[in-house]
Amino acid sequence: MNQGWVYRDRITPAEANLSVLDFYTNRYRHSSREEWRDRILSSQIRQNGYSVAPDDRLQPGQTLTYHRPPWQEPEVPLAFEVLYEDEDLVAIAKPAGLPVLPGSNFLTHTLLHQLKLCYPENPPIPVHRLGRGTSGVMILGRSTLARSVLSRQLRESTATAADPQAPHPIRKTYRALVGASDLPDVFTLTTAIGKVDHPVLGYVYAASPNGLPAYSEGKVIQRTADSTLVEVTIRTGRPHQIRIHLAAAGYPLLGDPLYGPGGIPLPVAPDEDGRIPVPGDIGYHLHAYRLELPHPQTQESLQIVCPAPPALQAPEPESEVIDNSA
Repeated sequence: MNQGWVYRDRITPAEANLSVLDFYTNRYRHSSREEWRDRILSSQIRQNGYSVAPDDRLQPGQTLTYHRPPWQEPEVPLAFEVLYEDEDLVAIAKPAGLPVLPGSNFLTHTLLHQLKLCYPENPPIPVHRLGRGTSGVMILGRSTLARSVLSRQLRESTATAADPQAPHPIRKTYRALVGASDLPDVFTLTTAIGKVDHPVLGYVYAASPNGLPAYSEGKVIQRTADSTLVEVTIRTGRPHQIRIHLAAAGYPLLGDPLYGPGGIPLPVAPDEDGRIPVPGDIGYHLHAYRLELPHPQTQESLQIVCPAPPALQAPEPESEVIDNSA
């Protein structure tokens, strides 16, 4: 069991005059109206330290706190390998299944919490994210300089993705597995990515004509009768970009519970517990294989490779047999 958590919400002018119950029911759809009512009546929801009633009306600027009791978090792999480390940077191999940041049912079973345990004096901070189901290289900033430089370079790379002449000092390359495909040997994907409605979370990121530009370059490295292994380098850092781009091209990642052809959420009926897929669900095959960047302090070129899991390993080239008997 963890220690529980306190979630805070500040009421905006647009939310003024809503009841406490309507506010939580509308904003946090992962729980039913009856569940939120029970929490309010059991004094888990407070305003300025005092319990509130379901029908109390809200005013702009008020802060509500939801005091979530301790809960048992789902089991996830917590160990990670350090691939590179110096006074500015740490690069780790994140296991598939480990969330990076707290959210949903995860609080201490996250990479961020494990980093605090491993580096109690000065925990390195992730400068980018990988989805819960994605494994592979993650770069962490240890010094203020590294965090600032790397964050700026990632932002600039996203902002100038469509300009082939613009510098892209950080290159992130992934391995992914899709079904049998007729993808070209080399391909470019540019589907815009934005927010679309989701019945539980309010919204998720997906292919959207009104979304932001996104740019992925890929190549096929193996084809079989029922799968295609691809390597994708992304210039932009949109949420779930590779999952969405390949699905939008007609080839969702094998095992992806959320994104279907077109790059939008699958129309899946709720299971027996009332759950429908969300972005943090796992089962797909995606691995951050290689990260190339200039060291923020020395400008020395770094290339960090994290070996792919078996399903995403490239085939070994066939060795040539030389007959010396003649």
